[in-house]
Amino acid sequence: MAKFVVEFEYNVDRAGRQGLHPAHAENLYRLADNGVLLLGGPLVGENSGLLVYEVESREALQRILDEEPYVKGGVVARTRIQEWAPGKGSWISAVSTAKNVSKIVSGEVPAVEGAH
Repeated sequence: MAKFVVEFEYNVDRAGRQGLHPAHAENLYRLADNGVLLLGGPLVGENSGLLVYEVESREALQRILDEEPYVKGGVVARTRIQEWAPGKGSWISAVSTAKNVSKIVSGEVPAVEGAH
């Protein structure tokens, strides 16, 4: 799975996006619930937002972006997409730990006896 950082630069202010915001938020919550959207939110002091997706390919990401309500509604002036390979930081450690705990709980990896 590949990770992509996506920046949406808007052609209207926040008030101009309000009509589309409920559909946008619902879409993002659905993608997050499905493990596709890892992070997302506005860039402070900018008329743009940043989103991090985990998908199978750039083509899969494009299909998701094509269905984004802000894109379909014409309020995105520019989209910047970069594939990202995170490797360091406290979030990386937390995700690795959570995945390992999940594998132990599910029985994929046996717990080490006596370990706490």
